[in-house]
Amino acid sequence: MFEYIKNPMKIEDTSMDIIHGLMKNPSNFNDKELKVIKRIIHTTADFEMEDLIRFNENPIEKCIEVISKRCRIYADTAMIQQGINKKNLERLGCEVINYIKDEEIYHMAEKNHMTRSMAAVEKAYLFGLIDIYVIGNAPTSLFRLLELIDEKGIIPKVIIGVPVGFVGAKESKEALMARKDLSYIAIEGRKGGSAIGAAIINAVMKLV
Repeated sequence: MFEYIKNPMKIEDTSMDIIHGLMKNPSNFNDKELKVIKRIIHTTADFEMEDLIRFNENPIEKCIEVISKRCRIYADTAMIQQGINKKNLERLGCEVINYIKDEEIYHMAEKNHMTRSMAAVEKAYLFGLIDIYVIGNAPTSLFRLLELIDEKGIIPKVIIGVPVGFVGAKESKEALMARKDLSYIAIEGRKGGSAIGAAIINAVMKLV
């Protein structure tokens, strides 16, 4: 017989203790930021995230504020939508929106010569009454969101910009991080992904 931990909470608590012990400078983060970065490392097993994460304009506090008021969250992928803890969403009365598979999005993207991710985030921005945007996959979605903010002037409460990849991911996040007027959580460089986007929201919901 193998000897291993079977209790789910014990597994998580032990994991977080190990992560804390292996981080280079956990004191660089306040208590809430530390919970978020530890959740990201727990999700990815990538300690480089400690150096790559960026917070601007109190994003965790602003997330907590709107989540406590039954907010709407836009996710650029179904994976983020599925990865966000359903019990906490129900407990807090929040909703996660994803338009990527809507039939009208196919037509809108084709008509306007854009990606479906661009069309979906445009629909969310113009009609979705969204408080938090979580972009974990499509750099074009993040670029288009920033364009819409400049065009329409409606500033989201928080943007979680963590798209992953080699074409536009790094650049889209650099464009976000250049905006000192926006409240965001971002991962610098090419790394990121839907799992990280979901992990950030899950970590924040546990603080509410």
